[in-house]
Amino acid sequence: MIEYMTLKEAAEKWSISPQRINTLCLDGRIEGASKVGNLWLIPKDTLKPVDNRIKTGKYIKKKKGL
Repeated sequence: MIEYMTLKEAAEKWSISPQRINTLCLDGRIEGASKVGNLWLIPKDTLKPVDNRIKTGKYIKKKKGL
């Protein structure tokens, strides 16, 4: 049987905010996460997803029309 953790438990385990985990679940970036009612269930053996946000502070702006 698969054991699950909540957003709060995952936040403590991975040292990130529950809001960020909610966003990752909504985007489908946490493998095996499923929503039951208003509760996200995340498998306990799931690894923390890689953070793909830009960390340099420099944002890439694409020019339209070129």
